[in-house]
Amino acid sequence: MALGALLFVPEAQAQVAQNRPYVDDKLFHFGFQLGMNFSSFGITDTEEPITNPITGQTEIYHARVSSVMPGFHVGFVSDLRLCKYLNLRFCPGMQFSSRTISYKTESGNPVAGSLGNGAKTDVLAMPVYLPLYLKWSAAREGNYRPYVIAGGGASFNVSRDREKPVLLNLMDYFCEVGFGVDLYFRWFKFCPEITYRIGFANQLAPIDGRMELAPQDFFYTTSISRMTNHCVCLTFNFE
Repeated sequence: MALGALLFVPEAQAQVAQNRPYVDDKLFHFGFQLGMNFSSFGITDTEEPITNPITGQTEIYHARVSSVMPGFHVGFVSDLRLCKYLNLRFCPGMQFSSRTISYKTESGNPVAGSLGNGAKTDVLAMPVYLPLYLKWSAAREGNYRPYVIAGGGASFNVSRDREKPVLLNLMDYFCEVGFGVDLYFRWFKFCPEITYRIGFANQLAPIDGRMELAPQDFFYTTSISRMTNHCVCLTFNFE
């Protein structure tokens, strides 16, 4: 009897030590999220000569993202339990990000533009995103539970400055994959996760009708054929 009691004591203690043991049995639960993001662009050049109306030079311009500033995002979590290991999640939110695009000519001549920094421009974005995810979780061990997550959705850019030489389109479609871990505390569940998001729609708005730009600044847009969103997100979910 004594030996049997000793064998079962550790298991009983492990069960007592679990925080919120039945939280994953709920059909619905909600929460919020905070996080950081590092956004970039996948850029395809036009590879066509462009004549600067001020200098008269005809050049082929190449653009690339030279600097990525850390952004942040906030959101809301709504979770539907489909089965023991699978959840459907809808996590709308808003993201703030900034990227710097630099330009150079194929011949090596200086880039002539009206901006003070000449060969580069900052691109700011503030999209509202509406993603839907499937979350596959492993079996819970103590007070942690790893998972993988995948899904997609749409985003809408709510902040656009038409005086900037590079203007983003209003809408994008994306898919997202990542992984994280559920950490169970006494009063809430804390879920850090890392995801990679890639957009499919061309984010470069056409230059037609943009009378705000000086003629010598048209190359900022006309030298680019296609521009898609890429983003790495570190998100902290509180549920």
